[in-house]
Amino acid sequence: MSQNQPARSGGGATALGWVLTIGLNIVAPILTYNALSDRGCAEFTALLISGVWPLVDIAVYLAWHRRIDEFAAFTLLFLGLTVAVTLVGPHSARLLLVKDSLVTGLFGVVCLASLAAPRPLMFYFGRKFGTDGTPEGLDRWNGLWQYEGFRRVQRNLTLGWGVGYLAEAAARVGLSYVLATGTMVTLNAVLSYGVTAALIAWTVLYAKRARARGAAATAAAAAQPVAAG
Repeated sequence: MSQNQPARSGGGATALGWVLTIGLNIVAPILTYNALSDRGCAEFTALLISGVWPLVDIAVYLAWHRRIDEFAAFTLLFLGLTVAVTLVGPHSARLLLVKDSLVTGLFGVVCLASLAAPRPLMFYFGRKFGTDGTPEGLDRWNGLWQYEGFRRVQRNLTLGWGVGYLAEAAARVGLSYVLATGTMVTLNAVLSYGVTAALIAWTVLYAKRARARGAAATAAAAAQPVAAG
């Protein structure tokens, strides 16, 4: 979930950040698991060791930014939950895959539960990625909450992310009992980032259309007094 891009950096630094993120969260775990399995390492042990790479990703993020923002803290929280559930119950590779999927599902539950809060989770995600981080930018974003259309968009986005991650978790749990462990190691990494990329694309498209509808409604309202005159 972490992204190693420093704020307001150039395109080269952004590209490097994505390379590190994909390398440490997808490529490295797959290669590590395959290498250990080929050398006779037990499935559970190989899976556990390959899961260390996302922690390296977080360490790189913290060293790069030299601070912990709410998203680094959020990622660390879920990594902590992953470690906790790993240590609970029987030590089997299949169960470890299921537990990892359940942590993903927990994020979906958190999204849906936040709909009952004063402001849903995607409002805070949007404030992080939709502003420049300055006090003025944050104040502008917070001020948008007064508009009913903006509140509806944030709730719909939160609903979409919650349902999307619950569906992903359910699919991964089901596939864990059908596919081989090695196949699931690859599929877990690819599916996790694939679903996230799809949700991001949907979010951008939905927000863009919502802004267009809002601008059209504002223009129509401004034109009414002129037409009446």
